[in-house]
This record gives sequence, C-alpha cells and structure tokens, in this order.
Amino acid sequence: MSNITSMRNISVANYFIHAVISNAVKNGLDPKQLLASAGISSELLKQQNARIPAVKLGKLQTITIRAMKDEFLGYGPGRYTPGTWNNMCYSVINCATLGHALARYCRFYQMFEWGLQPHFNIVGDEARLTIKMSEPAYEFENYAYELVMFNLHRFSSWITQQHLPLIAVNLHYPAPAHAAEYRHLFLGQPVYFNQPRTEMIFHSSLAALPSQQNEQSLQRFLQHPNLVFLIQQYDEKSWTARVRVIINKHLIDTPGIDEIATQLHLHPQTLRRRLAHEGTSFNEVKTQCRQDSALYYLGKSNLSIEQIAQRTGFSEASAFTRAFKTWTGMSPQKYRQHL
Repeated sequence: MSNITSMRNISVANYFIHAVISNAVKNGLDPKQLLASAGISSELLKQQNARIPAVKLGKLQTITIRAMKDEFLGYGPGRYTPGTWNNMCYSVINCATLGHALARYCRFYQMFEWGLQPHFNIVGDEARLTIKMSEPAYEFENYAYELVMFNLHRFSSWITQQHLPLIAVNLHYPAPAHAAEYRHLFLGQPVYFNQPRTEMIFHSSLAALPSQQNEQSLQRFLQHPNLVFLIQQYDEKSWTARVRVIINKHLIDTPGIDEIATQLHLHPQTLRRRLAHEGTSFNEVKTQCRQDSALYYLGKSNLSIEQIAQRTGFSEASAFTRAFKTWTGMSPQKYRQHL
C-alpha cells in the first residue's frame, strides 16, 4: 500500500517553479496567471532560497502543460501534445515485467524524431536507461534532462510499487546551483556530474521485477500523475525516508540519531554511513522535516506562528523565525501573506 497523504508536506526549491513556467511567455501566456491558478505567489519567486509545497508544483505543471499544449513545457524543438503521456502509459500497462515496460516506454518515445530519446539495454549485471539527443545541434537546458530522468525513475517506481534502487545517476553537465535538490529528485540515489553520458544504471536483476499495475490502477494514476510522482512513497523506503518518517512523527520532541538507530535496529555509525551513501545526514534530514512541515502548516492551517514553531520542534517562536528566514529569505508572517 502506498502512502501519499503523509508525504504531502514535501517542499521543493523555487528553481523548479521558474523552470516550469520558463517558456510560458514565448507561448503568449502570463506566468503570474499560471502561478495564481496554482495558488503560488509570484513574490515567492523573488526570494532565492524560497521553497514551495510539492503539491503546488504538481498543480502548476498540470496547468502549464494544458495552457502551453506541450507536455515537454517548451524544452524541445517540437512538442508533445497533451495525451502523449497517457498513450505511452496505455502502451506499456500490460507488460509483465519492468524490463519489458521500459523497453516499450523507450520505443514509444523513439517514434518522435526530435527531442531527448530514452534507450534501454542490459549488459551483464547492469541495466542502463540512456538519454540521447536526436538533434545534437539543439541545446537542451538542464531541466529538459531533469524532467525526462525524473519521469523515467518515478514511472519505474510506480510500475513496481517500490522506489527503484539505482547504481548511479550519471549526468553529462556540471553540478548546478540547485544540486542539493537532486536528493529528492532521485530519492537519495548516487548522482554524478560531468559524465560521458546522461543515464540511469540499475542492477539487471531488477528488470525482472513484475509489474504491479493494471488498467484500473492506471486510470487512477492518470488523474494526477505529476502529483503521484512528486510525493508518493512506498513501503520499501530508503534509509533517508525511514528516518524522515520517525522524525515527522516526533517533531515536537525529535529523538536523536542514537534513539532512531535503535528503532531501526542499527548501530548509530551504520545509520550515519547509510545516510551518507544516500547523499545526506541526520541533521540535514531533521532540518528538511522541520522546513517542509513549517511550509505545510503555514499554507494549510490557521495555526499561529507560535503554534507552528512548537509543532516543528522549536522551543521559541523567535528561534523558528530565524531558522525560517535562512530557509526562505523571509519571515513566516511574510511568507504566509504571499500564499
């Protein structure tokens, strides 16, 4: 059973909001109107460190895709008309295994002679999903690769109902300023920049994982695919996600890493190593939980700043306000005014 509700407080950097609406003006659209339709204040985009609830990003993606009539949001030399993704999903839904589904996924998008085309192959113990440019002369922006790679990984996870563990995410471009966001983008999997190819690599044995989906579950998924990809969690979680679940249950009096390690039947040093392998640390996870919960409460409740401070693990509202300013560049009160 997947757990969507408990992950609705995940937040994302405003880089992704900028990226989604980046090409809207070229299509004669008003970005402010798109943001307002998604419940996002344009004022937040002026703050370099501002974060936005992931559910609002999912809504903005859907609204912008419909307005632009392009599922690739203007990042390619051509466009995927709305409905392209649905047709791809129906073409793979009866595949018996993940490998079969990914091979058909790739063949579907290879029918388009332009854009970024995924290719799937297995060599020895490694299965590779490689992204190739069908038009080398066209300069694709980083977000184009992020969008394709993110969708591939999350779709694979949805098909199998588990977060697909990766050996590596290789990206041909240098680490961007928002590289820390790749932790959520690829669910803590190892990411390497300046590589010869843009690809995801996983163990070939995982290609035999059975598909856990059918046409009925696909119909539910297609109601809000962007939202599912952004916030869905599964029973088989990374160590980061397991720690996050425990912290979110005890934000008011957050246990230390020793206590959490005991709950997970690990030595504290082992837990530290496993979190480091996933690209994070205990303190970073704790800060993320506090930050995401604060954004959620500010946008979804009438709680006072003092009450939110207490619920997110701060003994004083002043300490919460200072921390919030470092996260977003503005006070909690001002942030709430712009929602």
